[in-house]
Parts: sequence; structure tokens; C-alpha cells
Amino acid sequence: MPQDTTPLAAYIDHTLLAADASQASVRQLCDEARTYGFKSVCVNSANVPLAVECLAGAPSLVCAVVGFPLGAGLSAAKAQEAHLAIEAGAREIDMVLNIGWLKDGLLDAVRDDIALVLDACASVPLKVILETGLLDDQQKTQACVICRDLNVAFVKTSTGFGHGGATLADVRLMREVVGPEIGVKASGGVRDVATALAMIEAGATRLGSSSGIAIVSGAQAAAGAY
Repeated sequence: MPQDTTPLAAYIDHTLLAADASQASVRQLCDEARTYGFKSVCVNSANVPLAVECLAGAPSLVCAVVGFPLGAGLSAAKAQEAHLAIEAGAREIDMVLNIGWLKDGLLDAVRDDIALVLDACASVPLKVILETGLLDDQQKTQACVICRDLNVAFVKTSTGFGHGGATLADVRLMREVVGPEIGVKASGGVRDVATALAMIEAGATRLGSSSGIAIVSGAQAAAGAY
């Protein structure tokens, strides 16, 4: 008998972050979130107002990415983007940390960058994207310690636009470092039921995917899916 995957919808940030995302595709994303009960839709900040309009009255949240996908913008610009996205109706923010600073060991600068965006978020949950495919385990650990100490809502594996996506080993490491109180979001390459369940077993409490329908229906993900 096929496994009931309906509860998986509550883990999924249904994602559309393509540079050429049309308004029609954003509307479709939101319609799918209504139909399947996904936790949120995750969109670029310019698409937040449309997503909020489309999801009016629905339980699915609108999540905006900030400093995406490189994380290399000015910290003040990232904080302002978060602030404006929240003003437009975003109820979660996914920011990319400054990967170059982390790799250079500029941990105070990384902390200050995240802290400025966290302050701009106020009570809105902040997820911090590490881009794990570009980091070694020491750097992943350092980033997670900073996020744990700042008490962000989640640490997140990947943008899906970098080198590699979520791995079980990274999710386990991140969960071990941040402990039980902070969320872990696995994103990048989570495209089917088996992978989704394995990520949750490893410690993920949220999944970012453009293949949410395939995950909850047991279907094959579309080619090139995030």
C-alpha cells in the first residue's frame, strides 16, 4: 500500500526562485500551495505582494529570500530587503550569509551580517542559508554556532543555485550543532518522497523544494527541478 505522504506538505516551502518567473507561474505556485497545504511559498522579494494577494485567507505563508543567491551584498541592503519584504507581507525570511567572509574566517563580520538582518526581521522567523556545497565541515560548524548563538529560527543548507544541494551528512551535522531548538531546512535536490523522508529522519524540520507536488503525490519530479 502506498505510504500516506499528506503530512509532508506541512514541511514544504513550495519554491519558485527562477530569474524569469512570470506572474502566471507565481499564481500557479500559490494555487498549488492552497491545494496541497504547503507550509509556505518561497519567492523572490519582488514577488511577495503578488503571492500575498494570491494566498489571502489561505494558511500557507509567504517566505521571501534575501541577498539571494550569492549573499555578497551589503549587510544594510540585505536588512532593508528583509524589512521591505516583511512590510509587503512576507512572514518568513531566508537570507544567504556572506560565504566569502565565512571562508576567510571573518566570523565577527558574518555574525554582524546575520544579526543586522535578524534585527530587521523582528518577530518574523529568519532562516540562514549556509550554501553547504561551498564549505568544509569546520566552516559549516562555525556558521551553525553563530546562528545558534543569535537564536535564528532555522539554518538552511543551500540556495539550489550553488554547488551541490542538501546532503544527509550536512543535515545531521547542522542538527547536531544547533541542537533541538533551532530548525534545520534541507533544500536543493529534495525532489521525491524517499529523499524528503530521509532528510526529516536526519533532522530536517523544513524542506525547500520546487518539487513539492511530486513529493506529496509520489510522482516523478520535473527535469531541472530545485
